[in-house]
Amino acid sequence: MVGFKNRYMVLEVFLDPNRELPVEDPIILTQFNVSKAIKDSITINFGECGLASSLGSLQVKYVNPITKLCIVRASREDYQKVWSAITMVRSIGNCPVLFNLLDLSGSIRACKTAALKCDELKFEHYKLVAGARLSTDVCQHMQNCLEKIKILEH
Repeated sequence: MVGFKNRYMVLEVFLDPNRELPVEDPIILTQFNVSKAIKDSITINFGECGLASSLGSLQVKYVNPITKLCIVRASREDYQKVWSAITMVRSIGNCPVLFNLLDLSGSIRACKTAALKCDELKFEHYKLVAGARLSTDVCQHMQNCLEKIKILEH
C-alpha cells in the first residue's frame, strides 16, 4: 500500500498591504477563513471540477494570527493548482490580503522546521514593534501556537 504524496506550503499573509501605519488588524486569521478563501479562489479560477479534484487533500494545517503564518497541505498532483489559486486570493472577508510562499516541502517534518524558524523570527520582530504594549496574553498565545507547530502530523 502506498501512502498519499502531499506538498506542504508555508505561507505568509499580508493583511491590508496598502495601509500606511500598522494599526489594529481588520480581521483575525483562522483556519476556517483562510480555507474558505482558498476554496473560493479555486472555484473561481478552476471551476467546480478543479475544486473537487483538490478537496481530497487540501487542508489548512496551521494558522498563527499573530505572525500571520499558515501551513497548507495539498496533494502532489494538485499543489500547483492550489498554489496558483492562493496567489490569486485578494481578500479574506472584506479585508484585502496578499499571500507570500515562504517554503514548499514534501514532508511535514521539513515544513515544521521552516515554519518554526519563520514564526520565531517574525515574533521577535513583532515584540520589537509592539514594545511596551506587548501583553502576557499575546506571549502565551504565541507559545501555544509554537507548540501546535511542534505536534503537527499528517
